[in-house]
Amino acid sequence: MDPGAPFPFGMDPESLRDAPLFRELQRVMASSTGPVNWELARQVGVATAVEDGLDDVPGDEDRRGLDDAVRVAELQVASFTGLAPPGDVAPVRAVRRAEWVGANVESLRALLEPAATRMTDALGTATTGRLPPEAGPMMAMVTQLGPLLHGTQIGQVLGTLAKRVLGQFDLAVPRSGPGELLFIVPNIAAVERDWSLDRTEFRTFVALHEVTHRFEFAQPWTGPHFRELVEDFGSTLTFDIAGLQERFASLDMSDPESMQRTLGDGDSGDGLFGTVLDDEQRIKLGRIQAFMAAAEGYGDHVMHAVGEKLLGSYARIVEAMRRIRETDQRDPVFERLLGIDVKREQYEGGRRFCDAVAERTDGSVLARMWDDAASLPSLPELDEPTLWLSRMV
Repeated sequence: MDPGAPFPFGMDPESLRDAPLFRELQRVMASSTGPVNWELARQVGVATAVEDGLDDVPGDEDRRGLDDAVRVAELQVASFTGLAPPGDVAPVRAVRRAEWVGANVESLRALLEPAATRMTDALGTATTGRLPPEAGPMMAMVTQLGPLLHGTQIGQVLGTLAKRVLGQFDLAVPRSGPGELLFIVPNIAAVERDWSLDRTEFRTFVALHEVTHRFEFAQPWTGPHFRELVEDFGSTLTFDIAGLQERFASLDMSDPESMQRTLGDGDSGDGLFGTVLDDEQRIKLGRIQAFMAAAEGYGDHVMHAVGEKLLGSYARIVEAMRRIRETDQRDPVFERLLGIDVKREQYEGGRRFCDAVAERTDGSVLARMWDDAASLPSLPELDEPTLWLSRMV
């Protein structure tokens, strides 16, 4: 950077004033009142979700069929797991991709905002001392840049996920708001069409997964415990300030491609705000990874164990899902919004743990992992189920 430059990172103020993109960014940033510009997140998410094709409105038949599938799944999951069912009846919503984005912008807000606040503080650190007194109006722009960055990144992630997830709990985390179940009908219908699957049986298969997660997260300790894990991890998290400054040094506000490179995840996949972990933070991260791997592993275990007995086309459905996952080799991206990293292999390890425990004991022993926070398996226990069994049985 030229130390005598009157604007941050050597930006040319005249080129910014003439850039339509910059004027639009000013308008959008003015709507932000917190660490995330949620309206921008929604708009980016919806645009991303529908960019590849039609996002048809589900019909009444879709709604009735999914409601029936959920009620069947609730009876089966309650009987198989022995978990106490939620205290309310889950509203079932057959939605478009765009609706899924909007619903998750709301339900994930409380979980994502604390991480966004910490990252905004890191942005402030990166720009401290970089703005001379004469910068004037540009100071306000930099202050508002954090919510813009977070809104863009959250929108891109949710929009990308909306094109491939099937239900609400394909993101297997507790969330705020009504305990409703969302099914993305355009995605479900595409799988049924592409793989010639029986409509009723496939939707029951998906409902088993969603209902199991609803049972897990209806346990009163799960939501507060997960939020505590995330907040504890983030409270001592540090960021790669030098790397952040380097990325902004190459930012050209008049060039959309430059904006995309700066706002995107980067080649490393570490996100815009690269994190720096010490030993204590790795331990805290391991607790979050264990929770998410256990939750997803248990959902998969129940879906397959019940589905195998209940569905005549189970083998065909499983083969279709296996092939779909083979062609979708992207690592989980949602976790980066929380500043964490969960590998695909860890989710698969959660399923192997559940299968192994159920094979050696029974489903009632496995379900004890949801008794309380202390009963959840740790990462070492997920890798070696006998460690968990030795303290639980």
